[in-house]
Amino acid sequence: MNKVKYMPRTALWIKSFAAALLILCLMTSTVYGAASETEGNSQTKELNAESAVAFLDSFFASETTKPHYTGASVVVVKDGKVIAQKGYGVSDKGTGKAVDPASTVFRIASVSKTFTAVAAMQLIEQGKLSLTDDILKVLPNLKLVNPFNTPVTIEQLLTHTTGFEIRDPKPEDLHFDFNKIVSIEEYVQANLPPVVRKPGSSYMYDNFASLLLGLVVEKASGVPFETYMEQNIFKPLGMNNSGFKLEGKLKEQLAAGYSAAGQKVEPYAVTPTIMPHGGMLSTAEDVGKFMIAFLNGGATESSRILAENTVDQMEVYRSSIHPLLPDTTYGFEAPFQIPGAGSSSKIITKAGDLTDFSSYLFLIPEQNTGVFLTYNQQGVLRNLFYPQFIQTFFPQYAAPAQLPQYLPASADELNKFTGYYADLRIRSIISGLKSGEAGLTIADAFIGPRQLKQVDANLFVDGLTNQFTAFKLDENGNVLYMKEPYLNPLGYASKGVKAAGFTDVTAEHAYAEQIFALQSLGYYANDASIAFQPERQVTRGEYVQFILESSNLKGSETTELAFNDLTGHPSAAFIQTAYELGMVKGTGNGKFDPNRVITRQEAAAVLWGLYSLQYPPQLFESVKLAGKTDAWAIPAVKMMVALGIHGPEVKLNADGTADFGSKNVLKNQELAAILYALLTQPTDQIVTALANPGATANLLPQAS
Repeated sequence: MNKVKYMPRTALWIKSFAAALLILCLMTSTVYGAASETEGNSQTKELNAESAVAFLDSFFASETTKPHYTGASVVVVKDGKVIAQKGYGVSDKGTGKAVDPASTVFRIASVSKTFTAVAAMQLIEQGKLSLTDDILKVLPNLKLVNPFNTPVTIEQLLTHTTGFEIRDPKPEDLHFDFNKIVSIEEYVQANLPPVVRKPGSSYMYDNFASLLLGLVVEKASGVPFETYMEQNIFKPLGMNNSGFKLEGKLKEQLAAGYSAAGQKVEPYAVTPTIMPHGGMLSTAEDVGKFMIAFLNGGATESSRILAENTVDQMEVYRSSIHPLLPDTTYGFEAPFQIPGAGSSSKIITKAGDLTDFSSYLFLIPEQNTGVFLTYNQQGVLRNLFYPQFIQTFFPQYAAPAQLPQYLPASADELNKFTGYYADLRIRSIISGLKSGEAGLTIADAFIGPRQLKQVDANLFVDGLTNQFTAFKLDENGNVLYMKEPYLNPLGYASKGVKAAGFTDVTAEHAYAEQIFALQSLGYYANDASIAFQPERQVTRGEYVQFILESSNLKGSETTELAFNDLTGHPSAAFIQTAYELGMVKGTGNGKFDPNRVITRQEAAAVLWGLYSLQYPPQLFESVKLAGKTDAWAIPAVKMMVALGIHGPEVKLNADGTADFGSKNVLKNQELAAILYALLTQPTDQIVTALANPGATANLLPQAS
């Protein structure tokens, strides 16, 4: 079995589900569809010990389920008791040791945030904190850049509405130096983001907010965060196999982790050493104890961790873009949206992901029921599990939403929704909306164009996924944000500004759509007085830097550069990152030639360095090329043609061949077309069509 020795910085437009760190999993309609078909027609079952065990045994034995876990541990509680607690699969493929829900330890990743929130709520009960406190009252040494007159509050840390610039964990925050010690405060001071949106104005899943909340707990309590958690949560609940330090029995009992592809990930340490937002270690049995106490108003038979009214507060959603699309409570988030369902606010959940573990905790307070699933292979197992469980035992929460009669707006009225939207957290998740006689359509790089049917003033139903999409407007009726759960259920997308244009690019320009879309989204300055220079030739260094920066990737911090002609070059750090990712190999003799103009086939090869990790070259063998392409670049150029990663400069001939212009120099307008295609082309659908000829042939490039 191959072992993953490092955590690669994967470009988001690869669309790989195996994204490392604490980055969310993107939920797919196909997963929900499979779940609905499996369980949608079964009769409702009463949830009890017998039916719960039968469900679990059947679910984990399913051929659909088996590829998505190596080992899994699950606990179901109801009415103050554990009614099912089982392990499935193995904790380590090498030893074949079975998973024990009582003793096998898992990294529960962002489910840690729920426990950190509980700690903060305890301190609020004690009067040591207030929900309305400015965080600077508790953390006066923070050098926080906040251009707004509104402070960031404790409540906003809890609800992920701080307005912080995105600060997800960095690749180097998972490492193999177990002697490295970095405190929460050190990490916060070194990585503190500025406030870039008015606090409280929008929802964005915020790892850094939960990290700061951990520091708040530490400062307000006067003891180290991990000590506070042990004394005030774990010990009172008898959670004897839980903690934030990978040492002692927690390290000995830790399950081996596996990537989504099933590759073993070597045990690693995290930075900060104590990670309130994602570093908790626990067992299914221990989390079951927490769920029982929480559902019992915060109390066990022998102890109490929360007051009953505090529990009530934590069960209420505090923000939503629409009542059918709630965001967060204090410590929990909305469940995966079962297509068309209208009872999301009745269920509170928390998901967690690391590069090798995934978890899902969900509670149905009015049913006094809780479920926790954790597994040592990062991926979509929970996306299959949750809807099947709900449809089997509580189908009322999967029932279609009761929507009032609504007369859809006219095409002119729908124009306010049109434009381009970029996810607040993952900037390269882009949606484009257009209106016409048929109504509003949405398109993205995952599943392509589909209709949005209006069912309420700012609420639509996706015609393909049957999930809700909603919009947030300002006081003047202008659209600010969109929530599209298919792409990202854990945040909003911000609408781009109206493109100002350039002095040398008119609306009739062949590349106007691509250039203006990127300008709207902030990839180019929105200044009509400057020139775009569409015909300008792009250098190798410029190309690499632009592609990486557009994918939210930063330059490498290493001082040992792979090429000897990069010292002092403005693109050096990005070229080094591209080298570390396997995107570039240089030009020989230890050089990269960053100032030489890049040919189109070289530009294709840079992207092939990443895509080849996901797609085998055989997928593109049917592509027929015209013109001249060097042998080393043929797989890359075929991929670019097949996936439509180009602009109108590529000639698609009537005989089925395509002339990519491989030997030509890449121009600025063509670079815009490449990025636009990476952000908007439904690549995965095209690959499916290539793998299944005739299935969706309309997605493939054709001669006009």
